[in-house]
Amino acid sequence: MILLNQKSVSEICVDIAQKVKQRRLELNLTQKGLALRADVNIETYRKFERIGEISLVNLVKIAIALNAVDDFASLFSQQKYQRIEDVLKTGSSSRKRGNII
Repeated sequence: MILLNQKSVSEICVDIAQKVKQRRLELNLTQKGLALRADVNIETYRKFERIGEISLVNLVKIAIALNAVDDFASLFSQQKYQRIEDVLKTGSSSRKRGNII
């Protein structure tokens, strides 16, 4: 579910592509140079920078080429708690599966 006050999926994808482009430029690489280093088709890479669409495999290849793999570590990090009650409530259940809804 996407909330109205949050960015759309396409906006998030374009933001990620812009961050990759910024890192590429900081390293003084051309689009072709990065695509070659990452073993990603140049047209695939150009499309990514333009509209933010790319496969996860190719995104990981690009991250490796940019020495940015560690950036994925916090992608789906554990929940940060605001109150001790939240921690205690979470720790009481031994169930490790999600709910249907």
